[in-house]
Amino acid sequence: MIDPEWNPTGWSVDWQRHYAATRELLGEEQGRAAELLPGFTVNGCDVGTWAARQTDPAVWDTLLPEQRERLEALGLTRRTDTTAPAATAPAATTAAQKNAGSFERGIAALTQYAAREGRLVVPRAHIEETSHGPVRLGTWISNTRSRRNKLSTEQREQLAALGIDWATA
Repeated sequence: MIDPEWNPTGWSVDWQRHYAATRELLGEEQGRAAELLPGFTVNGCDVGTWAARQTDPAVWDTLLPEQRERLEALGLTRRTDTTAPAATAPAATTAAQKNAGSFERGIAALTQYAAREGRLVVPRAHIEETSHGPVRLGTWISNTRSRRNKLSTEQREQLAALGIDWATA
């Protein structure tokens, strides 16, 4: 039988493809929508970045009611953080977004490494292979530690939740 949603009306096939990949992933990982990180891919679709973009209030408010219902059924809801980037500094916003993506990739790699190895001690030269490509995890940890004063509260909390003691120091 052909899936009746193979040719959606009202939204793009690309949106439907990302939705289907996200649904597939979250179907396997029940209740883990909150842990969906940017850079996580399924069948070549970056579902982490896509999901984050869909829950952004600026995007969420433009979605059709049917699209919102589908996302909510997956456990994805409109984010409530409405902090808009400063209109006077678009270059700084782009750099901040890039750094946030690097941080999320590092967190994902560290989580994967800790789950596999059962420890957080990572050799400086270690490169962790992830679904979104290689991450120089040892270097990332060293750089993150040396720049810890520049981390946001949320980033520090993510590190502390993994057991990184210097994140809250």
